[in-house]
Amino acid sequence: MGSRGLAALVTVFCSVLLLASCVARRRVITRSKTMPSQTLRVADKAALLGALRTEYDSIQSLSLTVDMVPALGSVNKGKITEYKDVRAYILFRKPAEIRIVGLYPVVRNKAFDMVSNGTDFRIFVPAKNRFIVGRNEQAETPSANKIENLRPSVFLDALLIKPPDPKDSVVLTDLTDEDNAVYILHLLDSGPDGQLISARDIWFSRLTLNAIRQIIFDARGEILTDARYNDWKTYDGYLFPHVIDINRPQDEYGVVITLVKADINKSISDSKFVLERPEGTVLQVLGAKPEPKEGDPAHASSASRKKKTAE
Repeated sequence: MGSRGLAALVTVFCSVLLLASCVARRRVITRSKTMPSQTLRVADKAALLGALRTEYDSIQSLSLTVDMVPALGSVNKGKITEYKDVRAYILFRKPAEIRIVGLYPVVRNKAFDMVSNGTDFRIFVPAKNRFIVGRNEQAETPSANKIENLRPSVFLDALLIKPPDPKDSVVLTDLTDEDNAVYILHLLDSGPDGQLISARDIWFSRLTLNAIRQIIFDARGEILTDARYNDWKTYDGYLFPHVIDINRPQDEYGVVITLVKADINKSISDSKFVLERPEGTVLQVLGAKPEPKEGDPAHASSASRKKKTAE
């Protein structure tokens, strides 16, 4: 092809591009629609880790009044059912003491009372006259009864985002496109075979540099907890999210926590973390069968066996 032919081809090609541009659709950037004029902020890995450490270390205790919206189901099964608001009180004290008291809507009778020292937990469910005890570790096989899958550790992990352990490897990525403007800290741990596995992902908004999401993975790389943090506000001089949305896809439940009142770093007495078993309640140790109630044939048989053993 001669120079004139090449020039003609280039002219035609440019004409086609110009014509196409007349009918082209520009991609709409939606990531900052609430703050369209705000410039994206810049941070490196050290700065994000430092901010995470400062926020975590600054809070020693929490006393929260919240509204909870529990939900059952999962996105994996394509159905999530939300329930009415539950007013709740959350007490937390480092290193790992927590107590959560939930009240029914309207009547505000006690729906549940849960306490944990970080290793063991106790739950009192008045409507079922049941007192449940167990270890904080997640059950390998989730129970069909969703209440038995609830663990205080879920709230402990979500309320405050822990900085990475020294043994964790940390990688920073920048996910900024038409829909997102976030930094992601990928926390990697060593699996049983020595291979690196994903432990947690922590997302930071590039509009504010506040943490907006924490994903906790199991050893297979599947999501255990997906917690999202919205509307950070100042309470008693400390930044804390106004809304925390916690999802447990494997356990098929979740809860949205909205703060009504927050007291941070106020003294909490030891007695607030004590939950005694009410007399007459049915004791259930997770992994064991519930105690039979008085009057049931099973209770009589159990009492008879205990008597024979004593004799």
